[in-house]
Amino acid sequence: MSGHSKWAGIKHKKAVVDARKGQTFTKVASEITVAAREAGGDPVGNFRLRLAIQKAREVNMPADNIERAIKRGTGELQGAAIEEIRYEGYGPGGAAILVDVLTDNRNRTVAGLRNIFTRAGGSLGEANSVAWMFKRTGVIIVDPKGSDSEQLALEAIELGADDVQVEGELVEVYVAPEQLETVRQALIDGQHQVERADVTMQPTTTVEVDDKHAGAVVRLLEALEEHDDVREVHCNAILPDDGMAEV
Repeated sequence: MSGHSKWAGIKHKKAVVDARKGQTFTKVASEITVAAREAGGDPVGNFRLRLAIQKAREVNMPADNIERAIKRGTGELQGAAIEEIRYEGYGPGGAAILVDVLTDNRNRTVAGLRNIFTRAGGSLGEANSVAWMFKRTGVIIVDPKGSDSEQLALEAIELGADDVQVEGELVEVYVAPEQLETVRQALIDGQHQVERADVTMQPTTTVEVDDKHAGAVVRLLEALEEHDDVREVHCNAILPDDGMAEV
């Protein structure tokens, strides 16, 4: 079990709450549309689409909305062309940040992101300026519900997990992307409560952010996640516990 960015733990802890109060139908529908366009409208053979539909159900999106989003992706319904773009930048204290967006207006999106970075004392970077510090990884968030977190971690390793982190009340299970569905289903079959499963970008190189910059980094990350076009934010910052009190 290795050390990792505390931002991963922070955002996963609030993921379920965000899914209920902050994540909009528009964001989820865009993810469904892009997933269907990428690999077809059948979730049985399209893992990304299955994950997107799970997110839609977490925010109580009506089945009709889900179906329309799938049909826009497969071309059965007309809709705005949605681009999937990754932006890279630096935050206060030298934190490296990846921002994955789904947008129908590239100019609007990049202008909005640049403004958010600038106001926070950061900056957008060129392509591949920070992406090399991250690797594509599957992550499963499990609520042990009072059971032994360490025992759960050992069980996850036996199921094929590459790494496990115990973050407060939650357990983060990291797996190869192609093993995500297998391990997720095995945990569910083992009567564990899986809160969330997704493919993310895990930092391989981290930077320790001091107390002076910690609050500003988290405010920047939260502002990025609140942007209508942003799908996911990844950061390699190690944040001090005492600095988090100022957020």
